Amino acid sequence: MDDIRTILARHGFSFKKKFGQNFLTDANLLGAIVRDAGVDGGTVLEIGAGAGALTRALSGAAARVLAYEIDSSLRPVLAETLSGCENVEVVFGDFLRADLAALEGELGEYRVVANLPYYVTTPVLMRFLEEAERCAGLTVMVQEEVALRFTAQPGTPDYGAVTAAIALKGEARITRRVPRTMFTPRPNVDSAIVRIDFERGRLPVVSEAAYRAVVRCAFAGRRKTLENNLMNAFRLPRERAREVLSEAGIADMVRGETLSPAGFARLADVLTARHVLT
Repeated sequence: MDDIRTILARHGFSFKKKFGQNFLTDANLLGAIVRDAGVDGGTVLEIGAGAGALTRALSGAAARVLAYEIDSSLRPVLAETLSGCENVEVVFGDFLRADLAALEGELGEYRVVANLPYYVTTPVLMRFLEEAERCAGLTVMVQEEVALRFTAQPGTPDYGAVTAAIALKGEARITRRVPRTMFTPRPNVDSAIVRIDFERGRLPVVSEAAYRAVVRCAFAGRRKTLENNLMNAFRLPRERAREVLSEAGIADMVRGETLSPAGFARLADVLTARHVLT
């Protein structure tokens, strides 16, 4: 098969900035992503098939690949690059508008593997964190600075709401860095591959919704103390906010960015028990 650049040119394809299209072509890197994801049979959901290079690599290791692609002008390109991949189905549409519950009913247990366009990285990730029931985990290519946020430790500048949100469902780790020179066209930033393995009940909480509310509250004002953020977010008198923090084993002058995910879980449970949150 011709290389991706030749195929794209033959079909008159033009890159569209609005879709954040930066395609991978290196066969060794594509194979490494598949190995990093631990794909060995099973079902893979890919978000953003692009020119199909990663899709084709996945098809060689997975039992089934369902790939979403928002740009319908890639239809003839994918028809060529995925020729012979009988276990691949491409859906042309916006994954963020798909009925995830219905999709999971069809797929059963699955893993997500994707070279995510930068502009949809967080919305796609949050959808799986908040809605997915049958996803075993994600292996995604993201902007390097985003990867550092996904894997940050409490008290560091990169630690934030998305870090704590991931920790509720799984553990994130960077498997490799990918320089900008590996993409066509070349982006202005380097990337990294992040693997997140989901584990049901990894961080037990009475209410996941309450946990997410506490995390949003804690990072609403990074320079403010957690006590002040609790007062503002949940309209608590100062004395009650201090009582809640004390009950959760948290000092009243700490900032949210220093609190571990386990600390957020304890605080969420106390607020739920006191009927501040449900």
